[in-house]
Amino acid sequence: MRVVSGALKGRALKSVPGKTTRPTTDKVKEAIFNMIGPYFEGGLALDLFAGSGSLGIEALSRGIECSIFIDKDMKAIQTIRENLENLKLNDCSEVYRTSADQALKAVSKRGLKFRIIFLDPPYKKQKLESILKVIHEQSLLSTDGVVVCEHSYEVTLPDQVLSLAKTKSERYGITSVSLYQNV
Repeated sequence: MRVVSGALKGRALKSVPGKTTRPTTDKVKEAIFNMIGPYFEGGLALDLFAGSGSLGIEALSRGIECSIFIDKDMKAIQTIRENLENLKLNDCSEVYRTSADQALKAVSKRGLKFRIIFLDPPYKKQKLESILKVIHEQSLLSTDGVVVCEHSYEVTLPDQVLSLAKTKSERYGITSVSLYQNV
């Protein structure tokens, strides 16, 4: 696993040890950023179910100002911290060990708005539609922001969840990526 593009292009990333985390492949990561960017001038990113932190780190490499990383798994949190330390990204990142639900409440209380929200939950425990509802209800997405949902190709997400409309959906092997934006 590596950073695909931007200021940190080619730098290696550690994976979460064990089999509890399914990392986003470099091919899918590159495709995601080609759909949403590929580069940015500032803004905040939220990486829920962050795993190794690969997506939020890629966003930082491509110009996002700050990424917030959330995961419940202690091994994932340790891996994210190691990756951020190795890439000298501690000053532009926050890492929290908590559930997605608690994290969404916390960032809402802080009044944060995100340019990118990455949702890559375990494929067997998907709650993407309910999380999209919370993102809408808490107004967590900036006007020009995008929610990136990574999910099993077997899952079909709705075309619209409240004010969030699916603007694109692509399949990459067993993985699908669906993008949502404010309408």
